Amino acid sequence: MGTKSLCLFIASALIAYYIYTPLPENFQDRWKLMLITAEFRTVGHLAGFVEWLGLMHYMEALMLITVVEYVPPTSDENVTVTDTEFSNVPVRLYLPRKQSSGLKRGMVYFHGGGWCVGGTGMKAYDLLSRKTADQLNAVVVSVDYRLAPKYHFPVQFEDAYSVTKFFLQSSVLSQYGVDPNRICVAGDSAGGNLAAAVAQQLLDDPEVKIKLKVQALLYPALQTLDLNLPSYQDNENKPILSKSLMIRFWSEYFTTDSSLREAMASNRHVPAESSHLFQFVNWSNLLPDELKKDHVYTSPVYGSSSLGKKYPGFLDPRAAPLLAEDAKLRGLPLTYVLTCEHDVLRDDGVMYVSRLREAGVQVVHSHAEDAFHGALLFVSSLGDLAVGHRLSNQYMKWLNDNL
Repeated sequence: MGTKSLCLFIASALIAYYIYTPLPENFQDRWKLMLITAEFRTVGHLAGFVEWLGLMHYMEALMLITVVEYVPPTSDENVTVTDTEFSNVPVRLYLPRKQSSGLKRGMVYFHGGGWCVGGTGMKAYDLLSRKTADQLNAVVVSVDYRLAPKYHFPVQFEDAYSVTKFFLQSSVLSQYGVDPNRICVAGDSAGGNLAAAVAQQLLDDPEVKIKLKVQALLYPALQTLDLNLPSYQDNENKPILSKSLMIRFWSEYFTTDSSLREAMASNRHVPAESSHLFQFVNWSNLLPDELKKDHVYTSPVYGSSSLGKKYPGFLDPRAAPLLAEDAKLRGLPLTYVLTCEHDVLRDDGVMYVSRLREAGVQVVHSHAEDAFHGALLFVSSLGDLAVGHRLSNQYMKWLNDNL
């Protein structure tokens, strides 16, 4: 074998090794998913490299995905799309053109991205919002909340809440022809976190007279206390969202101080004086047996009190909705929760389902055993996967039947 052939063989082998990712047997479109995973891995490695060089913060480099996937607001024959502001927060507004005798539905949507990346202009989110507006005859307000590392909690939550509160004014709903009895908040991942937190906060706001009919939470991140749940262990290195990346997202939500990330990585960040909160995330009581598998619950190991005092946000229900008291959950609206088997955030969603049902809230739980984090959005240029189409259609059907 010549030198050139040998080099080509070695290069091909290295590329194949980089792209190949071991996947569960029940995954469809395996090679498509491997290529998508390799794309995300490449961006992550580049982000880590430029941060190591001191050129840019890791999350700012990771925003490359958002920039590459950006599409301008473009109207079509079905939906009018514009970028505007609600309560001084940028939003992308989707207005259905469909003529109807009745009022429209309304949705406030929060994108995912770990509170650090993402945006309403990403192709996947634009497609989902456009589809929602058209198929449901709904006015969709997609929120471009401010992101870490420039902004930390509670800024993201406050942006999400102020837009929702603005939209829920009778005068605004009337302006857009929205039925005040058919409004929901929704979001995926970090956006699901914001939707859940917003829905909880609305219950305590005497200024808001209009109630949500539905909240839809797509593989949401809901708790900061136990970052070693069975789902974190089982899916530590599964596609799209690894355990280490999720821990980094959580820590960056509150601070760029690496000491919090290091404590979270060892699961020793919660101070002893906050031990009472663990009852809300005790997976031994809140997960079904099939998800516990061979895992054995162990008592938490407490961390330094200084972290809790310095960054109290990670103990705040507005950042971690699973930490809300039972009484706070009882008034929540009809809830849809999507969880994916191969996702570090799987158990967050499942535990919230358990707690909501115990509180008497009507919940529909859709669990996809052949799916990974972010799967519903992989129906655009990010990757046209069969599982994404199936989950998207299920989600849209449920909204159509219940909103």
